[in-house]
Amino acid sequence: MKTKAQRRRISAYKTFTWRVLATADTFVISYIITGRLLVATSIASIEIITKMCLYYWHERMWDKAL
Repeated sequence: MKTKAQRRRISAYKTFTWRVLATADTFVISYIITGRLLVATSIASIEIITKMCLYYWHERMWDKAL
């Protein structure tokens, strides 16, 4: 069984790798919809910060429940 510190590191790693993939998706969708690189970049930049925090919190709550 993994220690609490190991589980937290795994959660942080999963948060980071998921954010890379999900932000790329957000950027592509934003660019397709707006056709503007600056707007797509702005949306992806804001989204990466907010969603990373939300995902980490969500992951920790699930880990705590298990």
